[in-house]
Amino acid sequence: MTEPALDTNITQLEWQQVRSTINLLTLAVSQIECTMTDGEKSVAELTKSFSYIAEQISHLTDSSDKQAANNFSSQAQEIHKSIISSIVAFQFYDRLSQRLDHVKRDLGWLSELMSDPNSANNPSAWERLQNDIKSNYSMEEERLMFEHIMNGASVNEALEIYRHHFEKTDEDDSDDEVELF
Repeated sequence: MTEPALDTNITQLEWQQVRSTINLLTLAVSQIECTMTDGEKSVAELTKSFSYIAEQISHLTDSSDKQAANNFSSQAQEIHKSIISSIVAFQFYDRLSQRLDHVKRDLGWLSELMSDPNSANNPSAWERLQNDIKSNYSMEEERLMFEHIMNGASVNEALEIYRHHFEKTDEDDSDDEVELF
């Protein structure tokens, strides 16, 4: 007689753990959404930079001031630096948004899978989830990190692999090379 009660308690405990996990996944998705919203602040900074650039160019082209004409070259160099910095910031924001969107999507899929007891206990559903996640990555570093984590690497090991393969040092960066995507 005690075995059915024990089985019921284990099932209830397991369901409570699954429900807690789903809640934590939902929290993570919410936090990611907030982070993406906060990231829009960098876009505001970019807007400010481009407004400054437009103002400076307007001043340079409309000015009859001889001193402004003499300073044209140095001002043009400063504008160029500001444009490059702005483009790099746009690239950073774009990559950040892509990554967070992928994490948000993947956590949503995981939450859906775990909320359905039939899927949560089905190994093929978990395999499909992993295949779906892997096939939707658009950046090579995401695919590499996924492979290493799925093969048992720790978070620290995966981050070290990422740093080794994808982070550039200052010496590698060129002021004139900007990749647009």
